[in-house]
Amino acid sequence: MKVNNVELVISAVRPEQYPEGGLPEFALAGRSNVGKSSFINRMIGRKAMARISSKPGKTQTLNFYKIEEQLFYVDVPGYGYAKVSKSEREAWGKMIERYITGRDVLQAVIQIIDLRHPPTEDDVMMYDFLKHYNIPCIIIGTKADKIPKGKWAKHKKIIREGLELEEGDPLIVFSSETGLGKDEVWGEILKRM
Repeated sequence: MKVNNVELVISAVRPEQYPEGGLPEFALAGRSNVGKSSFINRMIGRKAMARISSKPGKTQTLNFYKIEEQLFYVDVPGYGYAKVSKSEREAWGKMIERYITGRDVLQAVIQIIDLRHPPTEDDVMMYDFLKHYNIPCIIIGTKADKIPKGKWAKHKKIIREGLELEEGDPLIVFSSETGLGKDEVWGEILKRM
C-alpha cells in the first residue's frame, strides 16, 4: 500500500475515546523498546510520525493512527520491563486487555518480537492471551538487518517453537532499517480488511 495520508487521531485510555466510524483496526503489541514506533514509521513511510525513544515505556496510551482513511494502526503500550510503577503497569494491562477483547473492528494484533532473541516470557504470555481470545495474529520478527540472512531460518524456528506458533499465524522477517518485509506485512493486513 502506498501511504500518503496518515494522522494521529487520538491517544486514548478509555473506550469512549476510541474513534468511531468502523474502520478496521490493527493493534501493535510488543515488549518495551522492541521497535514498534520504528515499525510504524517504516510501514507508513514517515521518519517520525510515531515518536521513537530509547527509554522503555514511552507509549502510555492507545495511539490511533488513521491511514489513508481506510484503517487504523493502534499502538499499545509496550509490555515487559518498562520502568514504571506496578500499579501503572497494571492499569496499562487493563486498558490493553479491555481494548483487545472488546473492540469489534480489531482485525488482528501485529505482535512484534526481536528476531535476534528467543521470545521472552512476556512475548509468550501475550501470544497465549491472544490465542485464548481467538484474536488473529501477525508475528513480526524485527531487527532482521542485525543478523546475517543465512541465520534467519534458524531464528524464525526459535520464535515459532518458543511461541508454539499456530498454523496460519504468519511470521514475517522485518527490518525497519531496510524495509525488508514491508510489502509482506501490507499483504497480510489487506487480506484481513
